[in-house]
Formats: sequence, structure tokens, C-alpha cells
Amino acid sequence: MCGDAAWKANSVLELLNALNGIVYIVLEAVWWIIIVQAVLSWLIAFNVINTSNEYVRNGLYALDRMTEPLYRPVRKILPDLGALDLSPMVVLLAVIILQGPVRENLFGALMRAAA
Repeated sequence: MCGDAAWKANSVLELLNALNGIVYIVLEAVWWIIIVQAVLSWLIAFNVINTSNEYVRNGLYALDRMTEPLYRPVRKILPDLGALDLSPMVVLLAVIILQGPVRENLFGALMRAAA
């Protein structure tokens, strides 16, 4: 009976570690999506990228659809600064703050398993 309980506990720990890894990957993807969108917006502002191109327009639309649900609650809280939008920076900061404990738990579990 004791072996069965240990097996169940080990299975739960493996599941939690897998979920932790998924959360880390999602946070990393969100981070990169926001960075790409920021760089593209700067390139568009300086007329390096032409928005009349269909592929560029579709890519920008897809990035906007992915990030707008993250930015909307932050924009409600932040004061209106005119053309300056600080919501991507606030969301990036939140992602970095969330990644800290996730990374520590994920890699700490991997180090404990290797020992």
C-alpha cells in the first residue's frame, strides 16, 4: 500500500512539473510576441515596413489580436499619455515577474530529479 501512495504522489509531482513547464513556455511565447510587435510598430512608425503589403498587414492584425486582450485591462488602469502607450511595457514586466517563480520551480524540480 505504501508503494501505491508513493507512486501516486510521484505521478502528481510529474503532472505539476509538466504543467509548470507549459506555463513557462506560454509566458516565454507571450514575451516574444510582445517584443516582435513592438519592433514592428517602430519599423512601421519610421516607414521601414510598408503596411500596404497584404502579408505585413495580416501579420500585424494577428499580433494585435493576440496582444489586445492582455493590453486592454492595463490600458484601463494607466493614465492616458496621448501617443505613448506603456501597456506593452507593463505586460512585459508582469510576464517577467511571473516567470521568476515558474522558472525556479521548474528548474529546481529538474535539479532535484537529477540529484
